[in-house]
Amino acid sequence: MARFTDPVCKRCRREQIKLYLKGARCYTPKCPIDREAPPPGMHGTRRSKVSEYGVRLREKQRLKFFYGILERQFVRYFELAARTSANTGEGLLSLLERRLDNVVHRLGFAPSRAAARLLVCHGHVLVNGRKCDISSMILRPNDVVKVKTNARSQKMARTALQTTPPQIPDFLMLLNNEEPEGKMTRIPTRQDVDSRISEIREQLIIEIATR
Repeated sequence: MARFTDPVCKRCRREQIKLYLKGARCYTPKCPIDREAPPPGMHGTRRSKVSEYGVRLREKQRLKFFYGILERQFVRYFELAARTSANTGEGLLSLLERRLDNVVHRLGFAPSRAAARLLVCHGHVLVNGRKCDISSMILRPNDVVKVKTNARSQKMARTALQTTPPQIPDFLMLLNNEEPEGKMTRIPTRQDVDSRISEIREQLIIEIATR
């Protein structure tokens, strides 16, 4: 399976916005965006005019980096969103919010989406009482997400809940703090998108994806 192995802070520096890829570190003075670090590369400090295509490309890359998905996955989600009768951009964001790793993170069981992905892939998460190690699984309304009851799994989830208390969106419900468990109550809408990326302009993404 392909994965990004370079320092993830490079991605924030490239986009010049916080993508919150390293959990609690992103809220400390060590964050390169807070230190006004330039984009990576020997020409990082040079300002150049961005083309119309470049503006749309950067918008798409920000969305991909934020949710931790690759190009092939993005294309698949876009095709699924385009088949629905709803707005394609809103449908795309809704699908990304319904990913299992995103739900685990937004419930507060992991400090970042990358940590949530590891939690799922290592078998620490149950969906509707069954072990699930597929972080890209798309959840449905009334699906219950629970951390396994063994001590190691519980410790990791409780630590995350205590360190960075989550702002749980309306489409999710935290059922139990002691044995971390949550539920997706409905399909997320545009208003439920993570506030840290809510300013994303999905129309620009649609324009570049349909070329």
